[in-house]
Amino acid sequence: MTRRRRGGNISAGAVARIIKGPNRMNLRRRWLVAAAILITFLAVAAAGWVLVAGGDLRALPEALRGLLGDAARPEGFALGNGRIEATEVDVATKLPGRLEEVRVREGDRVESGQVLAVLDTDALEAQQRQAQAELRRARQEREHALAVVEQRESELDFGRRELARLQRLSRSDQFVSEEQIDQARTRVRTAEAALRATQVQVVATEAAIEASQASIERIEVDIADSTLKAPRGGRVLYRLAEPGEVLGAGGKVLTLLDLSDVYMVIFLPATEAGRVPLGAQARLVLDAAPEYVVPAEVSFVAPRAQFTPKQVETQSVRETLAFRVKLSVSPDLLARYEDLVKTGVPGVAYVQVRPEAPWPEHLTPRLPTWPSTPAVPPSD
Repeated sequence: MTRRRRGGNISAGAVARIIKGPNRMNLRRRWLVAAAILITFLAVAAAGWVLVAGGDLRALPEALRGLLGDAARPEGFALGNGRIEATEVDVATKLPGRLEEVRVREGDRVESGQVLAVLDTDALEAQQRQAQAELRRARQEREHALAVVEQRESELDFGRRELARLQRLSRSDQFVSEEQIDQARTRVRTAEAALRATQVQVVATEAAIEASQASIERIEVDIADSTLKAPRGGRVLYRLAEPGEVLGAGGKVLTLLDLSDVYMVIFLPATEAGRVPLGAQARLVLDAAPEYVVPAEVSFVAPRAQFTPKQVETQSVRETLAFRVKLSVSPDLLARYEDLVKTGVPGVAYVQVRPEAPWPEHLTPRLPTWPSTPAVPPSD
């Protein structure tokens, strides 16, 4: 007789219900914990933002929209993404040579006309001395040619007087042979030809003097061009060559940023670019400092559409063709905040398409407190 175990057999369905019950409870508990963590994180982020932004809550919605990747598009405004850029100027050599000295480093502020680098000019100085010696020789040859001209003029004058005497004696029935008159006439013609030849030699020496002077001036220009100066004020972006390197004609030494021409380039579809007028007001909100709003204006709208560059991060499906729009920042504003200007910083640009559309409150220009001139240390 077989005994049955107490409790009987447990079916497979009962086992599944026993296993799923705790799993459902654990999953629900996990969702609650995740929601609590998210709410706590947002609260802490908001509190930290208030502390960092100095209590400016107006910038918080814009920052949250930027973090979520959905910047607001106010009515009557166009929206685009871009990066802060500035005009780059290459400082390059005009002549080949060895770089002797570079007087600035990356990040240095330079003024227009400031000496930035110097090339070796030993070979040019030797050419200059040679040209000066040739100039002195040409001047001496000119003096010699002028002296020969005086000699030929004297010989010609004597020959003409001698021919005149012989002709006068021949007319007075004195004995003068025809051969003597012919010889005197030949000497006059020979003296005239010799005078013309020496006069041409004087002109040649004067031309040689002018050529030597032009050669000296050219060498002086080359020596002056060997001192590389800043074509405009700005900041050194790249130092591309070091002392001792041999550069060819057009070799780049430095790249400067013109901090008086700072802008952001955005790309707008034809439906929006066609309504953007030149001089329209714009606002720039940078990812690095979303609490600030930088005023700008439209300085250029491309006349032709182009494919949107791949480095432009759009917030929606990228348009196949778009128009390039340049938003420039005022030079006066840049002069005040020159030390804060950094190129390559991404951000969002808002362009006022309709002049009557009011600017939203969160796009009111807000700039950091920054001294317009460097502080002067107190004198003792």
